[in-house]
Amino acid sequence: MTHWLTIVGIGEDGELGAEARAAVAHADLLIGGARHLALVRESQAERRAWPSPMMPLVDEILAGLRDRKVVVLASGDPMLHGVGATFAARLAPGEYRVIPQVSAFSLACARLGWPQAEVTLISAVGKPLDLMRVAVQPGRRLTIYGAQAAAVAALLTDMGYGGSGVTVLEHLGGPAEARRDGIARCWDHPAGADLAVVAVTCLADAETRPLATLAGLPDEAYDSDGQMTKREVRAATLARLVPLPGQLLWDLGAGTGTIGIEWSRAHPSCRVIAVERRPDRAQRIAANARALGVPGLRVVEGELPAALDGLPVPDAIFIGGGIGTDGLAERCWAALKPGGRLVANVVTIEGEATLAQWHARLGGELVRIAVSRARPIGGLLGWKSLAPVTQWAAIKP
Repeated sequence: MTHWLTIVGIGEDGELGAEARAAVAHADLLIGGARHLALVRESQAERRAWPSPMMPLVDEILAGLRDRKVVVLASGDPMLHGVGATFAARLAPGEYRVIPQVSAFSLACARLGWPQAEVTLISAVGKPLDLMRVAVQPGRRLTIYGAQAAAVAALLTDMGYGGSGVTVLEHLGGPAEARRDGIARCWDHPAGADLAVVAVTCLADAETRPLATLAGLPDEAYDSDGQMTKREVRAATLARLVPLPGQLLWDLGAGTGTIGIEWSRAHPSCRVIAVERRPDRAQRIAANARALGVPGLRVVEGELPAALDGLPVPDAIFIGGGIGTDGLAERCWAALKPGGRLVANVVTIEGEATLAQWHARLGGELVRIAVSRARPIGGLLGWKSLAPVTQWAAIKP
C-alpha cells in the first residue's frame, strides 16, 4: 500500500528536514494550524486550517481525501499527545507516514537537565487539569502541556505541595523562547504564552500525607456518607480485580466510588464506568474522582440491571451493591470478556447466601475478610472489628 497521508512535525523555528520538505513540496493539500501554515511558505498546495473542534475535518480527511497527497502539520512529535496518534488509530500502517520533529517535552527536559525517563508528561490539552493530581508525589518531576502556570501552582498549593518549584518554558526552540521560574504557593508571574510547557519539581509540605497509586488509599481521602469499601478490604478487592492498562471496569453499586477510583489510578489508560442508583452518591463519586485525579471516570445513574444496557464490554466487574438483584450475576458473567474477572463483596447473611449460589453455579473462590483496628479503651488499646466481608471472585474461561 502506498501512503497518501504524511504527518509532519514542525518546531517553533519552522525548520524542516529534507524528507519533510519533500513531502510538503509534493502535497496536494496542506492542513495545519494557522501558525504552522504560516511557517511553511514555499508550498503551492491548497491550504486548510484546523477548525475547532478539529474532529469533523479529521473525519472528512479519512472519508474522502485518499485520492490526494495530504500533508498534516503538527507541533513537534505528532505521536506524542499529537494528531499523529489520532490518525494512526484509524488507518492501516501503509496508508500514512510520520516525520517527527523534536518534541516540546524533549526540549524542556534538555533545558532543565532532566533525564526524560525520569519525568512524567501530562497533557491537559482539552482535558481537566485535575489529571495531574495522580502524578503529584514527593520528588517527582512533571511536565504539563496545555495549562497555565497559575492554575498548576494553585492546584499544587491546594494539594499540600505549595513549596514545589514551577518553571514555564515558552516558545521552545524558537526565537521567542523564554523561561520563568518560581514557587507554587507564591507564583505571581502574569499569564504567558499559550505555547508553553509547565515543569514542576514536586515538594510536599511538612504536614502533607502523600497518596500512592497503589490500592488502599486512606479512608479519609474520600468524601463519604459511610457507604464505602474500607481501606484493607479495598486493597484485597483490587488485587482480585487486577487493574491492567487499557482495561475497563464496571463498578456496580459504586457508593463512594472507591474501587473504581483506585482502579483508574493504577494506570492512566485504565477506564471505569461506575453505576449508582442514588443521585447524591453519583454526584459524590464524580467529585471524589476529580479530587483524586481521575476526572474521566464515567458515572451512570440508574437501577441494576437496566443501567447496564448499552455499556461497553468490560474486562472486570465489581459488585458492591445490588447483590440481591435477580439475574445480576448471569448478566454480568455473560457481559465479561474471556479472562474477565468478577468480584463481589457482601456483609449480610442474605448476601452470603447469594454468593454461595453464584459460587455453586460459576465456580471461583469464596473468601472471608475480617479486619480489626486498634482503638482506645480507657487509657489502653483494644481491638474494634469492622464488619466481616465475604468476597466471591471468579475468572471467566
